[in-house]
Amino acid sequence: MEVDFLFQIGDNIFYPMHGVGIIKAIEEKEISGEKQQYYVMEMLISHMQVMIPTSKVSSLNIRPVTDIIELKNIIHVFQHGETDALLPWKQRYKLNTDKMKTGKIQEGAEVVRDLRRMKKEKALNSSEKKMFDNAQEFLISELRLIKGITENQINSFC
Repeated sequence: MEVDFLFQIGDNIFYPMHGVGIIKAIEEKEISGEKQQYYVMEMLISHMQVMIPTSKVSSLNIRPVTDIIELKNIIHVFQHGETDALLPWKQRYKLNTDKMKTGKIQEGAEVVRDLRRMKKEKALNSSEKKMFDNAQEFLISELRLIKGITENQINSFC
């Protein structure tokens, strides 16, 4: 029986709150008497190996790495989008956390953009500094995997 998988071995993926990874294998495992197919992913930032049931990939917002065409939209949002700096920090933190959980590169770029703008005005608190550092690391690690991107384009997000 031939099974269609969303990803193939060698595909670059983005896993929200974990960053980019590579599909290293697709394995069948039996856990609690139930056989399931799993993606075996190596996460590039943490160097962890993660196994996710193939049936859960969509609900976890795991997606392919963005392509060069989408990059132009991301650069536009990053450079020209509006920042809502008037929110109290707790609301802003929750909003940014929710954006990061979506796994969408545009949302992650917005978090980096907004926190970078705030950082220029005043020092970020420790929670927002950690979020900024993580969001920027996730964004840059994904950008590095896009075919056709230049180092100058990557550096515009730093």
